[in-house]
Amino acid sequence: MSKPVLSAHFESRNPSDVRLAQMKYDERAVKPAAVINVGIGNVSLPTNPAMMKRMFELQAPESPFDKGVIRYTGTAGTVECQDAFKNILKCEGFDTSKLFVQVTDGGSAGMELVILGVCGPAGTNEKPLMMIDPAYTNYISFAERVGRKTITVKRQMAEDGRFTLPELDKIEATIQANKPGALLVIPYDNPTGQLYDHETLVELAKLCVKYNMWMISDEAYRELYYDDNIKLVSIWGITDAEVPGIEGRRISIETASKVWNACGLRIGALITDSAEFNTRSVAEYTANLCANAIGQYIFGALAHESKEDLLGWCKDLRVYYKKQILMVNEGLKQHEPGLIVSSPDASIYSVIEVRNVVKPGFDAIDFVLYCAGEGSAVIDGVETTLLVAPMKGFYDIKEGESNPGNTQFRISFVESPENMAKVPELFVKLLRQYEAQR
Repeated sequence: MSKPVLSAHFESRNPSDVRLAQMKYDERAVKPAAVINVGIGNVSLPTNPAMMKRMFELQAPESPFDKGVIRYTGTAGTVECQDAFKNILKCEGFDTSKLFVQVTDGGSAGMELVILGVCGPAGTNEKPLMMIDPAYTNYISFAERVGRKTITVKRQMAEDGRFTLPELDKIEATIQANKPGALLVIPYDNPTGQLYDHETLVELAKLCVKYNMWMISDEAYRELYYDDNIKLVSIWGITDAEVPGIEGRRISIETASKVWNACGLRIGALITDSAEFNTRSVAEYTANLCANAIGQYIFGALAHESKEDLLGWCKDLRVYYKKQILMVNEGLKQHEPGLIVSSPDASIYSVIEVRNVVKPGFDAIDFVLYCAGEGSAVIDGVETTLLVAPMKGFYDIKEGESNPGNTQFRISFVESPENMAKVPELFVKLLRQYEAQR
């Protein structure tokens, strides 16, 4: 008897690089005494106190869930949850009077929606999404899921760990050749930790106006930057006064996951100054009915927080992450001076480049699977392994192109400070162990 046939799309799918290590580790028959997972940005810090209060008081009389009834919200989200996203932007000094907010199931749902909203028809090369490689792997996955084309301009990782953007004329040439529908930027970059300055965003915005593209900014890590001499940057800081024509084509992707330490809440948003985009995006999302109602209520607490409280929260996070990032980056170089580690400028990630310390033929995915499936090393007397993300899936590689991610890894600063302090020695020990048996 014949079996039902999977779609070609399903048959082609492999786990996301940010989940790969955990899935392999779950299959491991004999596990070491300890595992440190820095392969995914699953923040382990407590959430904001105002959100925590609501989470713990879901049955309080003022809660809409005190009777145990959980109904759908409107598709665009509750007004309070929308106002929470606006309040954050207001407190950061941005004008929200002409912005439209659509609440989504995490930033991920927003990514998929925005691709549907700005790219050409499925299965064609029309109006592709333009990204700057390496880019967060989920954009590549969602584009493949909905059959939309992507194009990229590629950054290079220098020996000093800095990623450099291509020259503007090369970016413009790529636009002219491919006619993208939108340009995606991640100013506080995932995966590289690179920070885009305001001047760079302005130049990219000018290209979006010149070639009639949408400008999409993933601002999941907007408040996480580590140079005290730099002001916060955002797509909402670029206006017609500086780039005539940019207003009406701006879209940002927001999330409760990172700055607000609520990954599992699955609350995000699409914010835009285009009434038409908002209307059509909400229409598309009606098939999803609405985002998580309880999550919206919990995040909605931030609609009532003061500027002082919100900015103070963000400042404390910056101090915390800066300390962890510097500790790990310096530790990696101490344990293996030949490693290249990305410059710790923003977000909660670093890229480790091993090209100078491994033998030819090295494959990042094989190393990740080795660590998850069989490798371990003794750290502080405890048998431990490490889960990291291979960078191969963060590059949108076309046929015939080599993948810089073959020798690169992304680590997330999401474990406790005690565990993060073990990462440098553990990574180097496992790398040497793997190379010795290869």
